Amino acid sequence: MAYDPLTGRYTPDPVKPSTFTYGQGNPLSNVYVPPATATRATPGQFRRAEDTSNIGAPTYTPSATDEFGNFVTTATATLPPAPVSQLPLKTEAQIAAEAAAAERMASRQSAYDLLYSQFKTYGLESLVEPLKGLITTGVSPAEFTIKLRETDAYKKRFAANAARVQKGLRALDEAEYIALEDQYQNVMRNYGLPSSYYEKGVMGVQPGFTNLIAGNVSAAELESRVQQAVDVVEKGPKEYVDAIKQFYPDISRGDLLAYVLDPEKALTKIQARIGAAKIGGEYLRGGLATDVARAEELQRQGVTAEAARQGVQAVQALAPRGAMLADIYQTGPYGQAQVEEEVYGLAGATEAKKLREKITQLEKASFSGGAGAAQGAFGRDRALGQGQI
Repeated sequence: MAYDPLTGRYTPDPVKPSTFTYGQGNPLSNVYVPPATATRATPGQFRRAEDTSNIGAPTYTPSATDEFGNFVTTATATLPPAPVSQLPLKTEAQIAAEAAAAERMASRQSAYDLLYSQFKTYGLESLVEPLKGLITTGVSPAEFTIKLRETDAYKKRFAANAARVQKGLRALDEAEYIALEDQYQNVMRNYGLPSSYYEKGVMGVQPGFTNLIAGNVSAAELESRVQQAVDVVEKGPKEYVDAIKQFYPDISRGDLLAYVLDPEKALTKIQARIGAAKIGGEYLRGGLATDVARAEELQRQGVTAEAARQGVQAVQALAPRGAMLADIYQTGPYGQAQVEEEVYGLAGATEAKKLREKITQLEKASFSGGAGAAQGAFGRDRALGQGQI
């Protein structure tokens, strides 16, 4: 192109006429190329060429459609959803019924959750768990507690309520029941009673507490009973306390209180020791000596404190004089041990009785004859006649 400085424009170069004829040369090289001779393909050649071109080509799979011609995904192609237009419309009553059912289900779930939470605070959630199936049933929320109280596990845990109802008393609710058990436990622990009296077992059950609740015993009344036991222990016969301290220095004040409160429930070991101590106390009261082995032997033979008191009287009446006469007549030893054997029926009772009768006969013989009837009678009274068994 030529530039004209006067006008400031470019003037295009003149175009030379083209000598190119379509199909007869290259316009760039201006070299003539004769047109290719067209060869007409046969149908067979065309088919083979088409098959060759399709080798390795992807296979076309048409998209699935529903009966209305709408495209659907492969996953849903086998079970096409029914068009919305074909689903039956819910009535207002059906919608309201479904909403009410959902509300009742939510209400039952809420009732279960509340009951579970309450019992979990007591560590008793296992009592509520079997009720979970009621959520999907027609049970009303108000019936959850009723159903709970009908279970065997609940009846076992709160057994005193059945006894209370039979006595015409009001059944305690769970919170009242457990609170009363805790109060009992505090009283017993504060007074130092053995843990067997207040420790709770499976599901928190304490048989002693069950009896107290069934008997409508308040915590204040229980404490009053314990205080009375304290008075018995601290203000009872001094000889009993002395014998306990002498025989069993390891017995605690709590053990004694437990025994006074409920001798039948006290530990067997404590029962035996208290029984032996009472026997020892009666001997101390009578001014006689005994040891723990003899006291325990008598206790095992079923000797009570009352029987021991009578035995002490027999020993006081027979042993001193019998021991003196046995020494005079050289019959062998006779004293407190032999009297006890005969009085309480212990081993050696037969021999003890024979020895006493022998001493009695020897004493009678020594005062017979020239001494006179009166003197003989006096001798018999002085010998073993007083307080004879």
